[in-house]
Amino acid sequence: MARIEEREPKLTAGEKAKVSWYVLRMAKRGLADDRVRGGVVDQSDLERKVERIIEGARKREEREAKAARKKQ
Repeated sequence: MARIEEREPKLTAGEKAKVSWYVLRMAKRGLADDRVRGGVVDQSDLERKVERIIEGARKREEREAKAARKKQ
């Protein structure tokens, strides 16, 4: 099934820091997994947080573009 790729928004410094923090926490959880039970570490909560930040950046870019068009 082909998935339509959306353009990734430009992240602010704060958004980059938050995403980096969540990715580091995901890595830490991955390393902490004992692998005996087949990698049952649930990282969906952190993945949702990253997606929420990216979606917020998309909305911010849309607002800024709309405001820039209004000024013209």
